[in-house]
Amino acid sequence: MGTDAETVKPGLETPLLDRITSPKDMKDLSVDELTQLADELRADLIHKVSRTGGHLGAGLGVVELTVALHHVFDTPEDRLIWDVGHQCYPHKILTGRRDRMSTIRQKDGLSGFTNRPESEFDPFGAGHSSTSISAGLGMAVARDLSGGSNQVVAVIGDGAMSAGMAYEAMNNAGSMDSRLIVILNDNDMSIAPAVGAMSAYLSRLLSSKSYLNLREAMKQIASHFPKTLKTAARKAEEYTRGMVTGGTLFEELGFYYVGPIDGHKVEHLVPVLKNVRDSKAGGPFLIHAVTQKGKGYAPAEESADKYHGVAKFDVVSGNQAQSKPNAPSYTSIFAKALIAEAEEDEKIVAITAAMPGGTGLDKFAEQFPGRTFDVGIAEQHAVTFAGGLATEGYKPFAAIYSTFLQRAYDQVVHDVAVQNLPVRFAIDRAGYVGADGCTHQGAFDLAYLSCLPNFVVMAAADEAELVHMVATASAYDNGPIAFRYPRGEGIGIELPAMGEVLPIGKGRILRQGTSVALLSLGTRLGACLSAADDLAARGLSTTVADARFAKPLDAELVAHLAESHDLLVTVEEGSQGGFGAQVLQMLAANGHLDRGLAVRTLTMPDAFLDHAKPEDQVDAAGLDASGIVQTVLKGLGQDVSERPASA
Repeated sequence: MGTDAETVKPGLETPLLDRITSPKDMKDLSVDELTQLADELRADLIHKVSRTGGHLGAGLGVVELTVALHHVFDTPEDRLIWDVGHQCYPHKILTGRRDRMSTIRQKDGLSGFTNRPESEFDPFGAGHSSTSISAGLGMAVARDLSGGSNQVVAVIGDGAMSAGMAYEAMNNAGSMDSRLIVILNDNDMSIAPAVGAMSAYLSRLLSSKSYLNLREAMKQIASHFPKTLKTAARKAEEYTRGMVTGGTLFEELGFYYVGPIDGHKVEHLVPVLKNVRDSKAGGPFLIHAVTQKGKGYAPAEESADKYHGVAKFDVVSGNQAQSKPNAPSYTSIFAKALIAEAEEDEKIVAITAAMPGGTGLDKFAEQFPGRTFDVGIAEQHAVTFAGGLATEGYKPFAAIYSTFLQRAYDQVVHDVAVQNLPVRFAIDRAGYVGADGCTHQGAFDLAYLSCLPNFVVMAAADEAELVHMVATASAYDNGPIAFRYPRGEGIGIELPAMGEVLPIGKGRILRQGTSVALLSLGTRLGACLSAADDLAARGLSTTVADARFAKPLDAELVAHLAESHDLLVTVEEGSQGGFGAQVLQMLAANGHLDRGLAVRTLTMPDAFLDHAKPEDQVDAAGLDASGIVQTVLKGLGQDVSERPASA
């Protein structure tokens, strides 16, 4: 009985899966056994993710495809690349990591994405989408240069195909003779025609050795025709197949298209994969597999997001564990503040790159559907699109995660900063993000934006400050402006009904002292205040200031702190080269370092920290209150092990 016949029942015994310690154990299984293995794999995946949380829907959609790929191809010698990695959990279970799935996305546990150091079955690590075809082509060319004969297979989802990088790679691959197999995992594309027995038959026929040999023979014959006739013959063959299968777009990019096939029927997948594997034809293939995200688990199938990312959940009901929030999330506060501003200003528009829920713009879209634009996984386009809106007098807010804005850096520089266009960048997930790990850390935005002329860069210390910064960005029309804020909940302070427009480049002092100055940017302000309490107990009078702006810096505030304290410590949840570097540049330029001032900059370490709880990551970086105290004591030459007098 196949998984398409009925939803698998949680708790199903897994006798076949229990025998699989690596893909080699799958080679001799029959199609019926592979179908049973897929059923067991799906049940095991549901059971494991229910206990850990993580990405579920994407993995459920590729269970049969994963089984078929590891049965047909000789991994890891054959390279199997999963785009993004959200869909890689079944792959991990089949490649010797089943007993460690309970550690996924936890400190010292498995990564939620493919990860080269983790397994030889992960040839390419990925946390951002749309990289698989480029990486696969690189591997295929390297194989050809070294005289190898292994296969290279890239599995990419239809959402990831919305990114320009995927088409850049396909265009390059289509112009080369390197063998590359791309599998389009299509779980949402409207271009897919009906998938059934006839489509499966045609896919097997068009990928068969006899057809491909005939096609190659006809190409050889056509090569003797005049160029116009040769081109006409090629086009006729491509368009004839395109009319039947719908693959004309991919054929035009130079790929041999096979599909669409039902990605949940092992009996359809295996023969097509074998035909393509065994083909002697050169150049790239594209296999179009139609799947259903969340397949086989009713709560996921019925959910709007197909259980893309889940907390721990009850398998029977599908109800996810809900922690009781102490305060609204920064993301929801941003959305509410932007809606309030947009109600007063019809020129405000919002842009997201395929993350309306993650950025809170789904709420904005409910209020202003005509002023909300989801451009797909296309951050480069999003930024230049925002620039175009800005040239016409609109006020675009581009809400993009810090880690994803990196992908559009050239556009930020060339299309926005150089032209001094008033694009507003709402940078979500700034700082540590916990279980998603180093690929999703919002580490670098302060460094890569603060070095750009014309930019204003802000960081919210708490949720009220975020509301003020939304208002400030809305009112600022002299050039590009960005404000960063973290993942997770606020600290629980009262929110203003409307934000106040902050004076550009002006910070604030929250506590005045005489010996030590802590200059914070962003959400480490609370840790600085706690550290000041500890230092006061040790007899050290401490000033705590919130810079608010990484650029332009508050020159008056920095000068005051430098001239009236023995030690100045900057604190930021960002990489080296960011806020602290800007402060040091100002201090050096103005001669403040010539008079014996001690300065320390606290940043994220110069390393990629793996997945863990955010508080563990902050602690490891020394950005918590204890780490700040230790930095101060060392900077003053004091014993860090000495207890405060009040202890």
